[in-house]
Amino acid sequence: MNAERLLALYERVAEAPDAITRLRRFILDLAVRGKLVLQDPNDEPASELLKRIGKEQINQAALPRGWRRTKVGSILDFQYGKGLKSAERLDEGPVPVFGSNGIVGFTDEPLTAGPSIIVGRKGSAGALNLCDGPSWTTDVAYFVEAPSFLHIRFLLNALAALDLDKLGKGVKPGLSRTEAYEQIIAIPPLAEQHRIVAKVDELMALCDRLEAARKDRETKRDRLSAASLTRLNTPDPETFETDARFTLEALPALTTRPNQIKQLRQTILNLAVRGKLVPQDPNDEPITVKLQRALARRTALVRAKKVRSKKLDSFDNLQATADLPSSWAQERLGNLVDPENTISYGVLVPGENVSDGIPFVRAQDLALSGHPHRPTKTIAPEIERAYARTRLRGGELLVCVVGSIGKLGVVPHSWAGANIARAVARILPIQEISREYLLVVLQGQPVQSYFTETTRTLAQPTLNVGLIEQTPIPLPPLAEQHRIVAKVDELMALCDRLEASLTTSDQTRTRLLEALLAKALVPAEDHAMEAAE
Repeated sequence: MNAERLLALYERVAEAPDAITRLRRFILDLAVRGKLVLQDPNDEPASELLKRIGKEQINQAALPRGWRRTKVGSILDFQYGKGLKSAERLDEGPVPVFGSNGIVGFTDEPLTAGPSIIVGRKGSAGALNLCDGPSWTTDVAYFVEAPSFLHIRFLLNALAALDLDKLGKGVKPGLSRTEAYEQIIAIPPLAEQHRIVAKVDELMALCDRLEAARKDRETKRDRLSAASLTRLNTPDPETFETDARFTLEALPALTTRPNQIKQLRQTILNLAVRGKLVPQDPNDEPITVKLQRALARRTALVRAKKVRSKKLDSFDNLQATADLPSSWAQERLGNLVDPENTISYGVLVPGENVSDGIPFVRAQDLALSGHPHRPTKTIAPEIERAYARTRLRGGELLVCVVGSIGKLGVVPHSWAGANIARAVARILPIQEISREYLLVVLQGQPVQSYFTETTRTLAQPTLNVGLIEQTPIPLPPLAEQHRIVAKVDELMALCDRLEASLTTSDQTRTRLLEALLAKALVPAEDHAMEAAE
């Protein structure tokens, strides 16, 4: 194995999402295939060991010198653990008690006196733990003692390489001894097992150092990224533009995980709804003027008895909070929707899917972009007819009110004529505000937090339409709304590019890692011959 080449180039792939995990797995694979240390012709062959105890040997092709293959069940006994009464389990004691996935307590009496490997049987099926001394294994696990011709830590590595967890079945995965016994294990001479264990320890220690270095790098990047975003979330008016420019320029170098880009997106939205993303223009028409026009139209409809009056704060009581620009106002969401098409949820009992029926929008269909031409489910016209008030025209905003509270969607025009589920509420904004700006506000942390805080948990989380109507919405002048939307679109496009770049970088690192792992199996002299050619 040309491990030196792998380690020399490792820094180039160290940021691959699963680089350390893959490297650890690679080391185990090499160990159990005889590729990690040199064979010694003076070692007693494993065949002699197996002959002396009369164990079955199978298919010995392509094995290193002195190695033999056999079934797990030919050489190992997976013994059932035993239940332990609560009075016999201690918080501290001389004998550790193992469950499927580690130590769960202590006791005074051992079930096995010597070193053993604990194998998860129920729950964490196939999970492995090594106990160097006396232990007790509960009835959710097996314990395995190493025969005389197996170094127990080599056995641990060999079992780990078998991926016994993949044999688990059921809702709470269970590991069958019968299936485990059918797995094939390769056994080297005992002396080589000791050399393999020493080399695995050495390389796993190296992996520990690489992992610690990576965590240290990530911690430093997280701190820098968090500090930059904090300066934007609590901006200093005199330095905000400089801080914003620095953050946007530095973030690509600091970003290595999708959740960091998610934080940036949320910061952009938070700045947008607090009046910190674009400058105010004193020449903009105040938003209160437009809202008063909308109020007059609503009042006329109420007087004509075409719509009902709602118990919401009126436009007369508009107030801006102290941290909003003076040209902004704050209004309840219920006053910002078409009075003839109030916030409503849809069909209570849609029935079975009907061929050539009415398209039906469910919570899982909600998306801001990338919609299919039509929703996948359709319902009977006679059922949909009773819910004409929530029939879609295209362009409405949708919000999930049952289950995935606050999930948002935009109705594409190709969905005109469709209807919505009980779990979905429709929002049709008045013409005096920008629909795109309202969508920005609904995505922001203040509104999403309001939705979460006002959700009731019945059979599942549910958000009442009356509470949605009370949602406070910060409103700048309409002209500023358009500027905000344009800036948000610009910055979200930057986030998209960062995500795409991150995905591409991860894929490149992963491919390079795979190539390095493959080349690491080629002896160093082969590389020298390639270079000479």
